[in-house]
Amino acid sequence: MSTKSIMTVRGPIDRKALGYTLTHEHLSMVFDHFYRAPPAGLEEYTANKISLQNVGFVRQYPYSCKYNLNFEDEDTHRAVLNDLKMYRSFGGGSIVENSSHGLNRNLKFLYEVSKETGVHVIAGTGHYINGVQPESVTSMSTEQLCDLYTKEILFGVEVEGIDPEAGNIKCGVVGEVASCWPISAFEKRAIQATAETQSVLNCPVTFHPHREKEAPFEIIRLYLEAGGRANRCVMSHLDRTLFDSEDLLEFAKLGTYCQFDLFGTECSYYQLNPSSYMQSDEQRLTNIAKLVAEGFEKQILMSHDIHTKHRLIDFGGHGYSHILNNVLMRFSAKGISSDTVDTITVSNPADWLEMTV
Repeated sequence: MSTKSIMTVRGPIDRKALGYTLTHEHLSMVFDHFYRAPPAGLEEYTANKISLQNVGFVRQYPYSCKYNLNFEDEDTHRAVLNDLKMYRSFGGGSIVENSSHGLNRNLKFLYEVSKETGVHVIAGTGHYINGVQPESVTSMSTEQLCDLYTKEILFGVEVEGIDPEAGNIKCGVVGEVASCWPISAFEKRAIQATAETQSVLNCPVTFHPHREKEAPFEIIRLYLEAGGRANRCVMSHLDRTLFDSEDLLEFAKLGTYCQFDLFGTECSYYQLNPSSYMQSDEQRLTNIAKLVAEGFEKQILMSHDIHTKHRLIDFGGHGYSHILNNVLMRFSAKGISSDTVDTITVSNPADWLEMTV
């Protein structure tokens, strides 16, 4: 008899075991395709490893330091392990790891770090943006993409070098499925394949929109038209995409989860979108409070989207425990109850991730 569970890299768990959950993080990935040259005169401060002498420059220009963008080397893995041990000690229960195809997903490391720390890790299938994919991938049909996502959820991925009893590692979510603007033909097929997979398996999915306010709306239009269910879908990065509260409320009416996943990122210059800006944690909290006031508390998720070294504690960053230690206590100042905080950080992730396995 099939039962509802949440699929982690170490097997299914009951929703009660999930606990406090970060729904959009990375533990190992490649991000060097987002490298940006530093301003003239600052090259020497971003060319080396992170130290007390240059960490201020790296925080301001994180995508100008190639060492910072290498989020899969031994230094990163050691720091991530330490960070997750701290996250666990502060009350963290689970993490959804969003490194999909195109970001050099490392299922072996996800399994090992989960086993060592006790943190439940949920891995994703799906594809990142067109620009990081080889031609052999961008030429795949919707049916081929759908077959891949379905296989990695139902039957898992064979991973060498892990405990023999582990078997194949199954993915527990489709995502992050990413697109640029305008959305390319391949990215549209990936969105449609995600919807078809979701409609058959009733699995959770998560999308990465481009930095245009039209992007989340267009992604959901394509997804819904292809048969995907809104209440099983997360739209990531709304805190750097929808700045106007009316746009945010209009999007929430579509019924998806609205994710604020850049907590801890506070920078006066946003390298990936210089014409815009990066919201502060205070602005994120204010927008969450607006959604709560309008009755959307059961559609809100929170995370950090850590994907560079400088945000890890060992490199002087805030780490995966930032929301737990520095943000949650501020909800009371916004008039938000502890029950609502539990809904956002515990119940909502469990509702989203639970599926029949």
